[in-house]
Amino acid sequence: MELFIVDAFTNELFGGNQAGVVLLEGSEPFPEDRFMQKIASELRHSETVFVKASDSKTYRMKYFTPEGEVALCGHATVSAFTVLRNEKSLAPGAYFADTLAGRLNVRLEKELVWLETARGQLIRYLNEQECRDLYGAYGLSRQDCPPDLQPCIVSTGLPDVLLPVGDKNALENAVQNRDEIVRVSKRLSVVGVHMFYYCDSPQATAYCRNFAPLYGIDEESATGTSNASLTYYLGQAGLIEADRRNVFVQGERMGKPSVIFSRIASDGTISIGGNAVVSIKGCFNF
Repeated sequence: MELFIVDAFTNELFGGNQAGVVLLEGSEPFPEDRFMQKIASELRHSETVFVKASDSKTYRMKYFTPEGEVALCGHATVSAFTVLRNEKSLAPGAYFADTLAGRLNVRLEKELVWLETARGQLIRYLNEQECRDLYGAYGLSRQDCPPDLQPCIVSTGLPDVLLPVGDKNALENAVQNRDEIVRVSKRLSVVGVHMFYYCDSPQATAYCRNFAPLYGIDEESATGTSNASLTYYLGQAGLIEADRRNVFVQGERMGKPSVIFSRIASDGTISIGGNAVVSIKGCFNF
């Protein structure tokens, strides 16, 4: 097994969001889940992906956080295909990633990796008490929510709370009550909370922060699946146009600015794009 550490959704070393990528060779089977969990815990990145080729166009992927297995991770998938392209000479073109969340269409370009996510699904809007509890868990008030954007749970493979705020100061100054967000995440059956300020400026469609303490991720600097859900949400609200490239900036508060691109097609298909940089490569000594 070969091991790589990759900085995803950035073109600069030590920026973006780090993921572990473990490549299995030939007929080598996936290790036991307990063993993969130990590797993810040892690496301590938000996700580590284990990758095995099924054929020349299809790759099976299993994702682990320091706390447990998850069905899908966007930045780890971008990292995996960056490794396959840069280190294993995978040619640009169309590929498939088989995950617990289903099969993803992947488009590999010279610089970017594009992932077609699962279809967007609005699970439900939050009620008034749930909204007050969530804003309060970040030191904010219900008045920090823009009047035309309603907090809700959306999934494009993984369910997240989308929590809008009305200005960038509220986004940057939010302080998480970790224990409360763990309790809320369990109660709402979500991975975490994706807080965003929609501004549609030349620099960014939205600025974002992502919190998933239930899975050992107090804050994440780039989150592909959550920004896919945000793309769906903004599209449904009529705030972004079909086939336009959207830009989500995340991780600034952590000192690890990340840029995640997205597109929503006229048929509702959502794609997330980004580049990545391999920072470390090696092998396991066992």
